Amino acid sequence: MTSSEVEKAKGAKLEDQEETIFGKIIDKKIPAEIIYEDDLCLAFHDVSPQAPVHFLIIPKKRITMLEKVEETDIQLLGHLLVKAKHTAGLLNLADGYRLVINNGPAGCQSVYHLHLHVLGGRQLGWPPG
Repeated sequence: MTSSEVEKAKGAKLEDQEETIFGKIIDKKIPAEIIYEDDLCLAFHDVSPQAPVHFLIIPKKRITMLEKVEETDIQLLGHLLVKAKHTAGLLNLADGYRLVINNGPAGCQSVYHLHLHVLGGRQLGWPPG
């Protein structure tokens, strides 16, 4: 993760993000390279990839961060995981991939709309971060 991403996350404030870039992508106000879409979620390529394959899965329902998830979101969260697997298959990530959810400033979250990063296409290191 680049230091500019860390700085961006440190400067991002939940209360300042009434409308996010992801909301604009869902509403088709700005373009994205969409890989998968259904009634509940959207998958698209990350504009700043950190691996040969790097895409995001976002719920169409805005949940600002993992910390704000409620019991009523259980089915949606499961759906996101299943569609991450499905989309990884579409992109030939049979050798494996990593799912990442950034939560809050220390977790490097810069966009306050829950999103799953899916990274693959190369051997990933451990530990992350």
